[in-house]
Amino acid sequence: MIWFRASRFIIVALYTLSLFIVIYVVNRRDKPAYKIAWIILMLTFPLFGGLLYLILTWQVKSGKFRNNVKERDDESASYLPFEESVMEEFCREHGSHIPKVNYLSNFARFPIYKNSRISYYSPGEEFFPALLSELEKAERFIFLEFFIIARDSMWESVLEILKRKAALGVEIRLMYDDMGCISSLPPKYYREMESYGIKCIAFNSFRPIWSSLQNNRDHRKIIVIDGKTAVTGGINLADEYINKKKRFGYWKDSAAIIRGEAVRSFTVMFLQLWNASLNTREDYSLYFTNTPKDSYNDGYILPYSDAPTDDENVCEHVYMQIINNARKYVYIETPYFIIDDSMLSAIILAAKSGVDIRIITPSVPDKKIVHMTTRSYYSALIEAGVRIYEYTPGFIHSKIVISDDDTATIGTANFDFRSLYLHFECGALIFDSKAVGDMKKDFLDMLPCCHEITKDEAKRNIFVRFGQSVLRIIAPLL
Repeated sequence: MIWFRASRFIIVALYTLSLFIVIYVVNRRDKPAYKIAWIILMLTFPLFGGLLYLILTWQVKSGKFRNNVKERDDESASYLPFEESVMEEFCREHGSHIPKVNYLSNFARFPIYKNSRISYYSPGEEFFPALLSELEKAERFIFLEFFIIARDSMWESVLEILKRKAALGVEIRLMYDDMGCISSLPPKYYREMESYGIKCIAFNSFRPIWSSLQNNRDHRKIIVIDGKTAVTGGINLADEYINKKKRFGYWKDSAAIIRGEAVRSFTVMFLQLWNASLNTREDYSLYFTNTPKDSYNDGYILPYSDAPTDDENVCEHVYMQIINNARKYVYIETPYFIIDDSMLSAIILAAKSGVDIRIITPSVPDKKIVHMTTRSYYSALIEAGVRIYEYTPGFIHSKIVISDDDTATIGTANFDFRSLYLHFECGALIFDSKAVGDMKKDFLDMLPCCHEITKDEAKRNIFVRFGQSVLRIIAPLL
């Protein structure tokens, strides 16, 4: 009898909890897709839905780490001064792009640079020799931050250089995502790195008991060498990224090597998250290098980062502003395409307004459910005039947007909920650089290797349509 009363009390409490959380979710400043997904889940499973919400949303967004990230961001603002002359010159040349730069400068707090150069590399096997060459040049320090590192030939080649440089007194820091490397590195791999004289952090260490707290990952790919050179893009340190290992057909990826003043922002990005993770402080200026004026003349570069610890969806806003500002075309490469209604509406409106929108996604997926969800968007997009291509040789992992021959961005953020709202990400917004043309040429050269999806192919039978509709609803929770 006592057990019956206790269990009835627990049931009523859990139902009440779900009801209050539904009211809380409705009134949150959050994406409608998230709200709908959680509300449906809690209404479908009212007994445990509210409890599940508390468990899965008690993430990095609350608590000590969030405060650490905010404090390091605030402290580092002084290390990223804005050059009024560069901004004024940019405004004179690119009046229509001023809102993009104003947003990133005022809210992401990263300045725009002119005395810089960016080189585009694709695929990974073309990038890798250039990376090794840059690492060999290091004299003072090397910072590395990656989502995935695998103990195979690509990483071993990099590690051999790192160990040799560390022995010569070069400061090496390595930060890898513990969840991203859970199947590719042994537990506590940082201890092996420390034995070589390499400072190392396993970001947001995986804890099996508290695995529900592992949702916010460091998905960034950053290398900084001596404050002179920086690297970003989609390529991790594993053999599939340079096609030495075949997992999903041919792996098409891309990266950028940046030189000059814009490297300072990537240096700050790395040190922000490093110090937030360790709850430490240091003088960032020790890792800056002065670039002689007019060393590079390659347009404008604005590096940016994004974090789930604030209310700014920086990567999403960069993509949205490029799409909304386009007059001639927007070309997109992404492995996953799972977006909310605002992004979908922006793409459809641009296409209906006469902008040539083309999107390349993989033909060979690495995650079948995610790929099925991606395909659920095809019909509405094609109906609006968007051209959808699937890369038939295998898997495309690039995260690139190109527009109107003068604007592009390359970085780590996919067109999906996880990248845009849950992960730490980064990228570089580029104007008038030779790299924009190189990226466009690479995109167009890929099209003969792709299959363009037709209206008839995008049509789905009732069973597939129902399954994809369900996936679209729960996509924010995947």
